[in-house]
Amino acid sequence: MAAPPPTPGLARPRVDPVPADPGLGDRDDALRAMAAALAGPGLVVVTGPPGCGRTRLLERLAQASKRPVHSGGGLAMLSGAPALALERATRARMPTDDLPLLAEAVYSRTRGGLLVIDDLQWCDAATLAVLPVLAERLPVAAALRTPNRLGEAALERLLANATVVPVPDLTDAEAARLVAEAAPALPPARAAALTVRSGGNPLALTALARHAVHVDGGDDLDLETPGDPAAAAAAAIADLPRAGRTALAALGLLGRPAHPSLLGEGAAVLLDAGLAVPDGAHLRPASPWMAEVAAGILDSGARTSMHEHLADATTGVESARHAHAAGLSARALATALDAADSAGPQARAEALLLAAELDPAHAAPAARAALAAGRTRAALAVLDRAPDEPETALARAWALLALGETGRARAALVDAPDGPETDQLRLLCAAPSEKDELAASLREAYPDLAHAGLAAALAGDDPDALAFAEALARDAGDATTAYWCAWSRVIALADAARLVEAEAVAHEAADRAGAVGAYSWQTRFLAAAAWCLVLSGTGLDNVIAAAQSLADHALPAVADTLIDAAIALAEADTGALGAARARLARLQHAPAALEGLVAWLEHETAWLDGQPGPEAPEAKPGLVGGLAHITGRWIAYDTGTEPIAAEPAPWPVPVASTLTAWDKAAPGPFAQAAHTWDGLAAREQVRCLLALAAHAGDAAAAVAALEAAERIADEHGLIVLAGRARRGLRKHDVRRDRRSARGGGGLTDRESEVLRHVASGHPSRRIAEILGITAETVETHIRSGMRKLGAKTRTEAAVLLTAAEAGEA
Repeated sequence: MAAPPPTPGLARPRVDPVPADPGLGDRDDALRAMAAALAGPGLVVVTGPPGCGRTRLLERLAQASKRPVHSGGGLAMLSGAPALALERATRARMPTDDLPLLAEAVYSRTRGGLLVIDDLQWCDAATLAVLPVLAERLPVAAALRTPNRLGEAALERLLANATVVPVPDLTDAEAARLVAEAAPALPPARAAALTVRSGGNPLALTALARHAVHVDGGDDLDLETPGDPAAAAAAAIADLPRAGRTALAALGLLGRPAHPSLLGEGAAVLLDAGLAVPDGAHLRPASPWMAEVAAGILDSGARTSMHEHLADATTGVESARHAHAAGLSARALATALDAADSAGPQARAEALLLAAELDPAHAAPAARAALAAGRTRAALAVLDRAPDEPETALARAWALLALGETGRARAALVDAPDGPETDQLRLLCAAPSEKDELAASLREAYPDLAHAGLAAALAGDDPDALAFAEALARDAGDATTAYWCAWSRVIALADAARLVEAEAVAHEAADRAGAVGAYSWQTRFLAAAAWCLVLSGTGLDNVIAAAQSLADHALPAVADTLIDAAIALAEADTGALGAARARLARLQHAPAALEGLVAWLEHETAWLDGQPGPEAPEAKPGLVGGLAHITGRWIAYDTGTEPIAAEPAPWPVPVASTLTAWDKAAPGPFAQAAHTWDGLAAREQVRCLLALAAHAGDAAAAVAALEAAERIADEHGLIVLAGRARRGLRKHDVRRDRRSARGGGGLTDRESEVLRHVASGHPSRRIAEILGITAETVETHIRSGMRKLGAKTRTEAAVLLTAAEAGEA
């Protein structure tokens, strides 16, 4: 099984808070702090409230840069468009379904340059996740409005990898300079009064200053009363001609750039006032916040009229939304349904969800469209507002099943209509002990099996039958059934310990889901592929990095649990046991279908950490259930207790062979068991060899088994199991010099210091910042330390150093 290629920066590093607060000085100080942080590769995020001058700081940074500048940004109306900000910056289409590939695509077009991304609050998950990856190789500057609606986890991951620069308050000198630029003829006394009224907000101050010069005496500008930024901006907008106010409000309601023809006479007004700037053939607001304020101060009648105008000027779901906001419910519903007829999966789901909001009678079709697009939570949300009908019950069962809540899905089917689809779901939700009997009765009830979904469910865990059923479902246009067939096929292959095939099928299914924008299914399949790689013990350093990149997305529950489980097992196998146990502690509310997997991982990690629990987890049929029994045998062996007997079951051949070896407690069966795991799961092959050594009849056979276990564990980065093999060898007076022949002695102080930071989870760039050296020098120290310690990965080197220092203490 091939491990994914290493991609720098994919692992999610843990970094210390930004040591200095550049917001304490004026904006020139902030600009210098940004430039210093981006002298090499890195990420700077400028934060602040609406209109505070984030964009202006980015512009000044870009103007001062000696590198080529690639600028883009998020758009409010298109916040869900994958990698839109990056496409605007690179002027090229981006591969949004694969984070490493996305990073490479952006880097290939911006290398040697400065990447500038404005309005992060409107960017999608892929853009937020890839920026820290890009910052490993090039300078990235971004602006983020606060407060915002970004997910807490995504925001934390982004800022943990960044130098955060809060935009400082305007100093008196900066405010005076800003007013002088906007309105050179404005008397100093009035300029000072405007500064007070603007609340220190540069955008509001600029707008007020530009319009104050046209107001005689300033009587209608209450310059004596300080106001907050929004009030100041509203006052500035009120001073615009009616056409300008209307155009700016239209931009605020649209949430995206608009053609001047849509804005009418107000387009020229906004350009002259500096409140809008060209964006290709369109105009966009200089500040989305100002446009939002303009929309917000419309009275209800004007807002309704404008929404009606925008409904006429736009098409599809956008037109339907404006019609809905204008109170034209019938028109909005008709437009949404028309848009759904000719749309792709994502747009169809969006249109039908709006239709269901207008008329609950469309809830079931909307939920099914959302499920086909991978939007499980949206499907459940719309069903909560739907009338209790048989079709609603079917859609709810599908949604709950997609979340792994088989028990709740089974309960939902009580209200479902009789028919092949309900029987299909009954079989998918059935308890393992009931499936065979139910399948037999359904085969008798449906001898011709004309229903593709039921045929798929009756395929059971036969991978070939599931592949055939999946093809039938795709031909019939039944996307939900096709995804379930693929998912069941991955599970069946994994349960049969056919991990190589399971990984390949998962990647193929992920590609198909990604092609139609079914994000939930795509991430579920990618998570399953990562899990298969980890179980195989293949390229664990690379698997951790690839899995961490996927974990940077907002994942559905099943995928989120699977990817965290994969990372935890990889961390445990590579020696980061504390991190693994902490990660597993966060999986207390795993989907029901994955509870057994998480329970086994907790006991497996505890055993690897030398702290096995008193009771083995309840083992269920399949590969993970078998592994739980194998871990239970090791716990019993190490603690001198009686193991829990494995129930008679059709275990996968390697599992059955291993359990038989434990029952016989003889070297021959353990040798046979090790052979069955060869090329399938390196970690289990190593454990069988360790057990063979423990039950060998003579020292020579034990040493041979231990040496084989050590070699395989070292090749695959299984640090903990390799350490157990070496401890066994020492008992037979076989000792290893873990330093390479080129080591030349122990680590230098700097090498030790660097590896300690590696052990803390810091990436090379962050270590360079902490120590005041270049990232290239950090990499040199890491490679030297690995060579001296005889480690094949940086993780292993850090763990070996930590263990050595603990021993010396």
